[in-house]
Amino acid sequence: MTEPDLNLLIALDVLLAEGSVAGAAHRLGLSASAMSRTLGRLRDTTGDPLLVRAGRNMVLTPYAEEIRERTQNAVFEARAILRPSSDAFNLATLERSFTLRTNAGFIEIFGAALIAAVAAVAPLVQLRFMPKPEKTAKYLREGLIDLEIGVLGEMGPEIRLTALYRDKFVGVVRKGHLLEQEDDITAAKYADLGHVVVSRHERGTGPVDVLLAEMNLQRKIAAMVPGFPAAIAVAQASDLVALVPATFLLNQPGLNGNSGEARLYVFELPVKTNEITVSLMWHPRSEADPAHRWLRQLVLKVCRNAGCR
Repeated sequence: MTEPDLNLLIALDVLLAEGSVAGAAHRLGLSASAMSRTLGRLRDTTGDPLLVRAGRNMVLTPYAEEIRERTQNAVFEARAILRPSSDAFNLATLERSFTLRTNAGFIEIFGAALIAAVAAVAPLVQLRFMPKPEKTAKYLREGLIDLEIGVLGEMGPEIRLTALYRDKFVGVVRKGHLLEQEDDITAAKYADLGHVVVSRHERGTGPVDVLLAEMNLQRKIAAMVPGFPAAIAVAQASDLVALVPATFLLNQPGLNGNSGEARLYVFELPVKTNEITVSLMWHPRSEADPAHRWLRQLVLKVCRNAGCR
């Protein structure tokens, strides 16, 4: 009896995750024609077309949908078996690349400290930071990333998580701004000023606006920018007010002038918003992996050492 080529499992996993020959070829570093031939072999082996044409796109067959998660788990387990055992786990010789999906704010606040902490004990380990334009469990479920960091969304009941720290929004303006002279920043005074807001989805509104609307108040939004660094830069160079997470002001370069004097005035918001819980998330298939567990604990330690709780 001829044994199946188990190398095809890796190709099958990527094909089912990508849902396209071109996407799978790119991830595996193959040509489109080589990937097409591999798909042909998989079809012969499984007796199922796996991917079929639907207009301009390819879609998974019912059988392919049925085996998608099983294939992911099989590939993960096979790789885990071929790694050194837990008894042989040695950070000094560990060669591995971990992919973390998070927003730019986390990287700017904690990235350098986390990289340094990893390098101090595991010099052969590489960290890859991946952008996070939306909340989805897709990347964890398909094994495309090792860790996701952010505010919990619709991630699914199987996703494991632990709270990293709690955060809140604060207002910031340039030093010398008229708000710095106010003993009591009321909601009306706050709303009446010009604002620069962070928006990646062109909405420009959030919980603060809902609370102000309950008092028949509305912020005057002068500009929308894609990230908190840009909002801070605009606030420093104008009379506009920015709204940023408090932790984003930790260890931030450029907040002090050459003379060491602060260039920003930070104030509590005149409306009370809920705290934000930033969590560390991973797929249960990585739960018992000693290297993965070490990295999870290290991320938590770095956040705590920065003063976050």
